Amino acid sequence: MTQIFPETVAQQTSTRKIDTARASIYETIDRLAVPLRQVNQEIHDHPEIGYEEVHAHATLTGQLKALGFAVTEHAYGLSTSFEAEIGEGGRLVVFCAEYDALPNIGHACGHNLIATSSLAAFIGLATTVQKLGIPGRVRILGTPAEEGGGGKAKLIDAGAFKDDISAAIMAHPMAAHQYPGEYTGLAGFKLIASHKLRVEFSGRSAHAGAEPWNGVNALDAAVASYVSISMLRQQIQPDERIHGVIEHGGTVPNVITAYTRVNYNVRSPTIKRADELLTRVKACFEAAAVSTGCTLKYIHAPTYMDLRINETLCKYYVEDMADVGDKILLKDDVPASASTDMGNVSYTVPSFHGGFAIPAPSEVTGHHPSFAKAAGTDEAHASAIRCAKGMAMLGWRVLTDSRVAEGARRDFEHLE
Repeated sequence: MTQIFPETVAQQTSTRKIDTARASIYETIDRLAVPLRQVNQEIHDHPEIGYEEVHAHATLTGQLKALGFAVTEHAYGLSTSFEAEIGEGGRLVVFCAEYDALPNIGHACGHNLIATSSLAAFIGLATTVQKLGIPGRVRILGTPAEEGGGGKAKLIDAGAFKDDISAAIMAHPMAAHQYPGEYTGLAGFKLIASHKLRVEFSGRSAHAGAEPWNGVNALDAAVASYVSISMLRQQIQPDERIHGVIEHGGTVPNVITAYTRVNYNVRSPTIKRADELLTRVKACFEAAAVSTGCTLKYIHAPTYMDLRINETLCKYYVEDMADVGDKILLKDDVPASASTDMGNVSYTVPSFHGGFAIPAPSEVTGHHPSFAKAAGTDEAHASAIRCAKGMAMLGWRVLTDSRVAEGARRDFEHLE
């Protein structure tokens, strides 16, 4: 008779518990296939920009209420944020939902899919925790205005992440052609830091034909700063980005412009380097003000910190996504030249921000009308649902396995 050692019995017991949880999560999410698709379509077909996501807020909170969850609407002082939570004791896992769109091109970053996947993951894990009676808390947090408004940064300041959170979890859609080989997703998604700011130049109006010498031209200040920054781009690192627009450039040509406003993003792979680059960019604005005789005023938006990879969380996500048939790349050490306010969360609590593939034209990534169209397809929805199952299982492991939770905490504390 073969002897079964205690650790083997423990391993078998753990496997049975994981299999039971996985079956419950999958069954719960699959049972809600129709309402989840409806939620996705509602958000996709009614795109709203940051802090104006009224329809998305109503759609998501309405679905949660319909399933019996108690929902806090307008959470943490943000009118389009929300929160729902179940469970008690144990560890806490938070799923972050994004649902804002881009001006004029709708859900060209696929936040309808992010909202759907986080909603499905929350429902799947929350239902399973209640059904199996395990200790632990599961929360969904609605995070508005990721596209430049820094919703998560404001939520951090408002105390949304002050609890002892073992993991904050979400994932973002990407064009399938961005993944190498047969990979259909990415666990360790690395993104760069971004400072966002507007600069107002104030001068003095005058008749441009009769008495231009009495004017102080704020448009000259805006143009001078734009040109200076364009020249600065030749002297920055290849993995850094500076990009901006003139939002207000004056009214009519025969009046010296008294007021202009520019809007800029300053990006670098780490927050330290982004701070250094911002100092150089500000020198361009200040030189333009001095040379034209204008005054300037900075209007800072929330800074997006670089997104840090938590290898423990990534490792288990890769394993669980294999069960739904997805081959996930563990991590990408080269950061993509984009930014997210989930980076701020990754500096606050152990965090996971993965990526899942959706079909998109070969020349298209995000922030393009064709990507918005792709984000509304059945194929994209199916990918989001598979991702939801993987995220829910990741949350289960964090709640029930000390090795996973402690490893995630250790990775978080030792990241530079």
